[in-house]
Amino acid sequence: EGNPYTWWVGKANEKHYYWGGSGPGIQKCACGIERNCTDPKYYCNCDADYKQWRKDSGMLSYKEHLPVSQVVVGDLDRPGSEAKVSVGPVRCQGDRNYWNAASFVTSSSYLHFSTFQGETSADISFYFKTSASDGVFLENLGNTDFIKLELKSATEVSFSFDVGNGPVEIVVRSPNPLNDDQWHRVNAERNVKQASLQVDQLPLEVRKAPTEGHTRLELYSQLYVGAAGGQRGFLGCIRSLRMNGVTLDLEERAKVTPGVKPGCSGHCTSYGMYCANGGKCVEKYNGYSCDCSRTAYDGPFCIKDVGAFFEEGMWLRYNFHAPGTSVKDLVSRTLLSSADPEITAPDLSLTKEELSFSFSTTKSPCVLLYVSSYTPDFMAVLVNPIGNLQIRYNLGGTKEPYNIDIEHRNMANGQPHTVNVTRNGRDIVLQLDHYPPTSYSLPATSDIQFNSPKALFLGKVIEIGKIDQDIYKYNTPGFTGCLSRVQFNQIAPLKAALRPTNVSSHVHIQGELVESNCGASPLTIPPMSAATDPWHLDSGKVAFIADFPYNGQAIGDGVNRNSAIIGGVIAVVIFTILCTLVFLIRYMFRHKGTYHTNEAKGAESAESADAAIMNNDPNFTETIDESKKEWLI
Repeated sequence: EGNPYTWWVGKANEKHYYWGGSGPGIQKCACGIERNCTDPKYYCNCDADYKQWRKDSGMLSYKEHLPVSQVVVGDLDRPGSEAKVSVGPVRCQGDRNYWNAASFVTSSSYLHFSTFQGETSADISFYFKTSASDGVFLENLGNTDFIKLELKSATEVSFSFDVGNGPVEIVVRSPNPLNDDQWHRVNAERNVKQASLQVDQLPLEVRKAPTEGHTRLELYSQLYVGAAGGQRGFLGCIRSLRMNGVTLDLEERAKVTPGVKPGCSGHCTSYGMYCANGGKCVEKYNGYSCDCSRTAYDGPFCIKDVGAFFEEGMWLRYNFHAPGTSVKDLVSRTLLSSADPEITAPDLSLTKEELSFSFSTTKSPCVLLYVSSYTPDFMAVLVNPIGNLQIRYNLGGTKEPYNIDIEHRNMANGQPHTVNVTRNGRDIVLQLDHYPPTSYSLPATSDIQFNSPKALFLGKVIEIGKIDQDIYKYNTPGFTGCLSRVQFNQIAPLKAALRPTNVSSHVHIQGELVESNCGASPLTIPPMSAATDPWHLDSGKVAFIADFPYNGQAIGDGVNRNSAIIGGVIAVVIFTILCTLVFLIRYMFRHKGTYHTNEAKGAESAESADAAIMNNDPNFTETIDESKKEWLI
């Protein structure tokens, strides 16, 4: 009836019904195009439904639909009906000049080339990618003539020139922003009859040339690509720049030009590793940023724990399916994989989960985390009455839930603890704190699908229907303590509650949720080899070694510790020099700025200063007496 049993899924998660050797929308195989199928009534060899094997093959070359992410083959439930599918690798080929690109990282950076020879005709094409709202792509000047292409705004590209008749400008306006960090194509042409400008597949803008006047474009300056004339330059990437059929080698010129980099790899190629914990590196011009929206972390590099303190009786519920949202949106946000995005929420099922969080508490028993479902299936992380951790799975097929008990380790000691649980089918891997991961396996009779997940609870389980008896006991009075960086697959319920996002409507809280990092795990000291540890001592030569508790941040390797020692020595030397300088300065100023006075004795009773001096100095009296003698000649 025209409804295909088989299709493949490509880019943007779209279904496609054409096959190798055919093209989009044709719904045929290669033999249908070439008209040589096994049964001429059908357009694919495999549609003939013969008992012998038949084959359809060919290249899928429409790159906007690639790569192939999934192939769905139906009509296999009949006896003797079989299918074999193979998908080959993606192969890329093309002109190297097509990807000859340069990155302009500052608004004043530019490349210069020889004067553009376009007196009577100009044909300019290139691709650009930017997140800036404006900037000059290229410019070439004459005495009064000029030619220029620029991004005038986030939605406008301008082509302007003057051949002596006055400036002419053609503008193409886009309904969507052009500064979306995606590639856009610009094609500008000018001849003696008309000029035109086209951007992507938008309508062509045409301007006729004046019937009289000048027609030759006379330029003398160099051709500037990226900026010119003190105007705001272009920030972003330009590639495949062709001028009158000649491709300009942007990469070679960029290698010797400051502020311009060859290629268009961006900052994320070099620094994307610093976006931790699943954060996505986002290109910015003059830098980059980390998108932490799909993680349980926050901060510039997605390393800040997002956590909260739970008082007794408090709980949080995250609904996987909120009223008014389609499951297709839900799948795209949470990556809760399913065979068909059009199914309803209760039909959703999981064959693998990834759970990670940290916590601290002093009370047991309690429920840390619980994932409910529309069926009896559930998953729980508990602290039992003696303080041990327990992971509990119930996926059906067994009389009792499958338990993983971590004995001989008290988890209710008030210290932060980290829990990582990964399940893939029947295999479960658990890592607690910084101990080595431990592998477990569900019983052979257990189902491996977590059917119809419904909600995730933190602190307490408030769910309609029957609840496991032990979990019911642990539910009272509830969890008291801290939970941090909780993440279940792509869901971060605590972060959704504390950081308003588009999924915050899924969250319901009972009590007051107070943000706190008290549940965050502290940094630990990684083991160091004897070769890199400057404090390493040979045990054969040491009679006593003191074990000092460590409460600070770890020094990651021997190089950092050597740097710390050198820095300490330098600090002590500088401090000593400063102290010596202070002492010398004080001593010098003390002698340079003081003077001594010899006060005359009896100065208090003298009538004047002169009298005080005369009374105090006997020589002064004798001198006076000598001066008073008279001599007769």
